[in-house]
Amino acid sequence: MIERVKSAMVGAGAGWVLWLMLVLSVVSLAIMLERAWLFWSLRDDVEALMRELGRLLRAGDLDGARRRLEASPSAEAAVVVAGVVEADLGADAAAEAMAGASALQRLKLERRLAYLGTLGNNAPFIGLLGTVIGIVGAFEELGKAGTPVAGAAATASQLAPQAVMSNIAEALVATAVGLIVAIPAVFAFNTFQRLVKTTLANTEALSHILLAHLRAVPAGGDRDIEGVIEGAAAKADRSSKAPPARGAVRRRDEAEDEGAR
Repeated sequence: MIERVKSAMVGAGAGWVLWLMLVLSVVSLAIMLERAWLFWSLRDDVEALMRELGRLLRAGDLDGARRRLEASPSAEAAVVVAGVVEADLGADAAAEAMAGASALQRLKLERRLAYLGTLGNNAPFIGLLGTVIGIVGAFEELGKAGTPVAGAAATASQLAPQAVMSNIAEALVATAVGLIVAIPAVFAFNTFQRLVKTTLANTEALSHILLAHLRAVPAGGDRDIEGVIEGAAAKADRSSKAPPARGAVRRRDEAEDEGAR
């Protein structure tokens, strides 16, 4: 069984591993470019957007806030606009809408990043497989070369024939290619993951601005100031017409009796 596996490995060589690494690196590069373009297209000045959103909400202009968010290409605005749409139903409904939109945006931002992470973690092992195949081939060639003569008469050509050196070089190349493919993939994966976390943090900040406004202003519009004033006046009037306390009644009765005497 071992001889069959060894024969298959030596017969195939490490060349197919190098071709596999080349294909994986091309796919990895395509994903990097596509993700870079996506994040570039979603860029916006989030701090300025936050200030404008707060100003519009303080002015009670929900329609203006919605138009401003829809004009932004950012993922943060796409999440918060979902909450603005449901703002008339209250803060809880807006929060649920934004939670759903945030989940969708997260899936969009993290798409294909798992491939980069997997490739970055496993490309060195694929290269190591090529290295093992090359080393096995080198030892196979050493076995074919026979036992070298004893003493100082053993020449370099006897100890390391050309085929052996070729297999060792192929093994080292496989290791190097695995590292060359893995390092950019890991770097890109970490960079994009950091961008995803930053985007989600900005989204949460914008969401809190909207929720703070909705919880300060009850659903259904601004409070009627005149109604509040009339209610306060009515309450004061009821307080003035309230019956006196027992102690006050008792003191009044005592005063009347004293006067009668």
